[in-house]
Amino acid sequence: MSTPLLTRTEAASPAPVRAERSTWARARDTSANQLFLVPVALVFIVLLVIPLTQTFYWSFTDFTGYSADVKFVGLSNYHKVLTDPSMLAGLGFTLAYTIGTAVLITACAIPLAVVLNKKFFGRNFVRSVFFFPAIPSIAILGLVWGYILSPLGSGVLNSVLQSLFHAGPYPWLSDDTLARLSVIVVAVWGGAGWHAMLYLAYLQSIPADYYEVATIDGASARQQFFHLTLPLLTPAIVISNFLLMTGGLKVFDLPFTLTKGGPGYSTYTITQSIITSGVAQGRYGLASALAVLFTFAVALVAVAQLWASRRIERRVL
Repeated sequence: MSTPLLTRTEAASPAPVRAERSTWARARDTSANQLFLVPVALVFIVLLVIPLTQTFYWSFTDFTGYSADVKFVGLSNYHKVLTDPSMLAGLGFTLAYTIGTAVLITACAIPLAVVLNKKFFGRNFVRSVFFFPAIPSIAILGLVWGYILSPLGSGVLNSVLQSLFHAGPYPWLSDDTLARLSVIVVAVWGGAGWHAMLYLAYLQSIPADYYEVATIDGASARQQFFHLTLPLLTPAIVISNFLLMTGGLKVFDLPFTLTKGGPGYSTYTITQSIITSGVAQGRYGLASALAVLFTFAVALVAVAQLWASRRIERRVL
């Protein structure tokens, strides 16, 4: 009678061993997967956490970037930032640029995507033409448009207006209002095609049955656009505007290459203020204070926009 008992015990004993082995295998796989996150964590720490910590520390000092003799100055840098005319001007234009480009690009890109989604001869070529402005660097576009919008009579646009309508020359880049409008218009020209392709991708994912049913029900093209297309494009609108808002707040290359921030401070941006104060003028402490405030502002805008967009998606969809 003892032999069967031993046989049963021996037969039952491998189960805990297999369980221990499977637990060890899962732990080993988990550890192996976590090892792949180590390079990402190192890059995040080296390129983001450490620079942000240093910037926050320097914002309370008079660090110049050239001398190791650093003194603690408290909140004086933040006070200077909030009272400096050039930095306030940069804040004003950055906000105007961000809101203006977001609204105008959205207003242009959605109808353009609807048109490009239709079938017509040469559709792919037309799509590539509208997408082309997004390919070159924004800095290169700024240099090219600086030549086109030159306020001199030899500028391309002024020459065309003079030859066709005997008008001008107009100070496109030397007048405060015209310079601001010129920067925003060039940004819209360069970004509308790219965002139209984003909307086009979402349009192509909408089933054609929806439009067939709407047509059978007697809905006009205008009603289909406002009551069918726009609500279904809500996720694309959220993504597009998030990219436009965050990109507009940190813009530097286009205004700098187009107008150098002028005339005066009319097209000055926050990013240009940070670079000019820190690198050109050797006021790293002041630039760091502005960078800290700017980082918090961008984070607040991004969080508020995501919160608002999710509420809109829930109501619309």
